[in-house]
Amino acid sequence: MSIFRNDVLQGRVALITGGATGICKGIARTYLEHGAKVVITSRKQENLDAAVKELEGAGEVFAVAADVRNPEQVEAAVTATVERFGHLDTVINGAAGNFLCPAAQLSYNAFRTVLEIDTMGTFNVSKAAFEHLVKAGENGRDPGIINISATLHYMGTPMQAHVSAAKAGIDALMRNLAVEWGPMGIRVNNIAPGPIGDTEGMRRLAPGDDITKAMTERIPLKRFGKVQEIADMAVYLSSPAAVYITGAIMVVDGGHWLSTQGFSM
Repeated sequence: MSIFRNDVLQGRVALITGGATGICKGIARTYLEHGAKVVITSRKQENLDAAVKELEGAGEVFAVAADVRNPEQVEAAVTATVERFGHLDTVINGAAGNFLCPAAQLSYNAFRTVLEIDTMGTFNVSKAAFEHLVKAGENGRDPGIINISATLHYMGTPMQAHVSAAKAGIDALMRNLAVEWGPMGIRVNNIAPGPIGDTEGMRRLAPGDDITKAMTERIPLKRFGKVQEIADMAVYLSSPAAVYITGAIMVVDGGHWLSTQGFSM
């Protein structure tokens, strides 16, 4: 049972990048369950098809294939959202790329690609949605952008230089947009998840029981997070309870970053 009223997001239309898998698919499901209409994007049509089949029982969901690195595809996805549902008031920037690699072995192309997906993708989608978010604000809809960031760049994290740089860029971009777009009524916030256990990404980044146990010992709450806990934070940030919150980073990590002095090599 949700801690929120099932109609807390009634009337909202959300565009969720990376919404076919992982954390963002969980956000999509939870938004649907609380009354929102949702458009999910992904580069892979097969992932979108599977996600829509899984999510359609929870509410009205629509899928558009788009690569967030491509402004034309992003603009097409935003246009499709407005044509389908009449307006757009919520953007979740969750498309991301990650893998483990020491900085000395990281190719130029690999580093650039992660920044293009995470940081440039966040900017591309936010910019493409801007005029529609302004209109939503003029119509009293409390428009907002939520970016999925991370805590990796709060410390030195081995084999994550590329992702740390990309997520730090998202944090900086969020603060600037919150200041520039706040006068138009657009709220911009970040969610910074810690280790989330029930995701394919964490299974790749922390394979094996020994690594999982070692990471868990570094978390004050002594467990990995759950996708639902990130989705609940996203619902909160889009709810009337958060109408005066902008420019904030909501860390949801069980206290992990506070007690982690980097990771062992």
